[in-house]
Amino acid sequence: MALFLLLVLIIIEIGFAVYGFSLKAPEQNSKKIWNMKRFVVNGVEMMVYLIMLFLPEIDFSFRFKGLAIMLVVRVLIAGVFFLINRKNTKEKKKIMMVLSAVFGIFFIGTSIIPAFIFTGYSGRELTGPYKVAQCTAILTDESRMETFENDGSFREVPMHFYYPENINELPKDSLPLVIFSHGAFGYYQSNASTYMELASNGYVVVSLDHPYHSFFTKDTSGKMITVNPEFFQNALTIGNSETEEVSESDVYEITSKWMELREADMNFVIDELEKAGGFKYGGSAGETQKNLPSNWYFDSKYKDTILSVLDGINYDKIGLMGHSLGGATAVTVGRREDVSAVIDLDGSMLGEETGVKDGMAELNEEPYETPILSVISEIHHEDEVWAKETGYLYSNNYVLEHASEGYETYFKNTGHMNFTDLPLFSPVLAANLGTGSVDAGECIDQVNAIVLRFFDCYLKDAGKFAVQSSY
Repeated sequence: MALFLLLVLIIIEIGFAVYGFSLKAPEQNSKKIWNMKRFVVNGVEMMVYLIMLFLPEIDFSFRFKGLAIMLVVRVLIAGVFFLINRKNTKEKKKIMMVLSAVFGIFFIGTSIIPAFIFTGYSGRELTGPYKVAQCTAILTDESRMETFENDGSFREVPMHFYYPENINELPKDSLPLVIFSHGAFGYYQSNASTYMELASNGYVVVSLDHPYHSFFTKDTSGKMITVNPEFFQNALTIGNSETEEVSESDVYEITSKWMELREADMNFVIDELEKAGGFKYGGSAGETQKNLPSNWYFDSKYKDTILSVLDGINYDKIGLMGHSLGGATAVTVGRREDVSAVIDLDGSMLGEETGVKDGMAELNEEPYETPILSVISEIHHEDEVWAKETGYLYSNNYVLEHASEGYETYFKNTGHMNFTDLPLFSPVLAANLGTGSVDAGECIDQVNAIVLRFFDCYLKDAGKFAVQSSY
């Protein structure tokens, strides 16, 4: 429908220009008359958009907001020009008619681009009995300076909570906690369907933003923080499996700094959640302090909600998960004694690398004691098979082989981004970052079902977990 809307608006612009050319008498194309007609035509274009709001796939979401604003602005500008030229009887030049149509088509085309890049995706059907609510807070880590800035500010970590809407009615200290870390230049909503599915089934999910690794987020002042260009470029270079531009030592030097930052973020969040929930004050989980610590930043209207969420968490049942670089973060932080289960969604376990010797990574030799599930793409699976056949020491293979309870499955015909919601939200962007031929909706639904089943087993003691070798 977006294409149909675009074509209709373009036809109106071209038709107006052709109509102007067809008029022979100079007085019929005076600036006064032409500007009046331009005002009417722009109004018609605005009415076309408003009428099409009643059709499927056309709305006033961010996909079409730019177009709507542009149409309104053009109507206002045309009205101003009409008033200015209401006594101007000079003939409108043909070249100006052409330029008016060309610029009109340009502005219409550029403003409707988001409608072609993004879909009207609004989430997946949930299987749990609970409606899901959300709120946000930002933690300030006063023990770390923000290394991406030179203003002496402390590191800030945004947290986005997903939880049962009626959490006040549920028993305190009853809901397992799952913390999610997004991938390189991802953002906190990368796996929103996963958070929603878990929360609908009685979990509290906290999705983190890693500022300057996140595509965009906001700090406590409301300032938009975008991905750091150097990190973005390095991630693209290293993420290209065919590149030979960076040595193993150089890769480790770069990625170890990434992991250090992200692991510190996740460790800090776990500690602060446990502290705010009373778990580290000598009381039991659920004994929330009446006032949140001063390093918590949040909208005051959400204070009671956040306290209720913290009250509802069972801090003895913590699960970690993430996608890509976020999965690697979850794996290494998952060695903590207070973590009960870990899921890695198509991430290379970079945090398990301790150095490089003779061109090969050295790995953490400590057995992995936390139950862990690795869900990977077919390409990633092929890389693991190659590593085993050639004797290449690959962190994922090593961790799973030395885990007390390690599981892995791969999805056929998938790419890296099939383990996020991006293929459903923006197929164009996802395809450029890596997707397979699998049905994106069916894939993420199956992934979410496996995630829920794994956490149910290890965070809710609901039976023994089993998974197929591939799907």
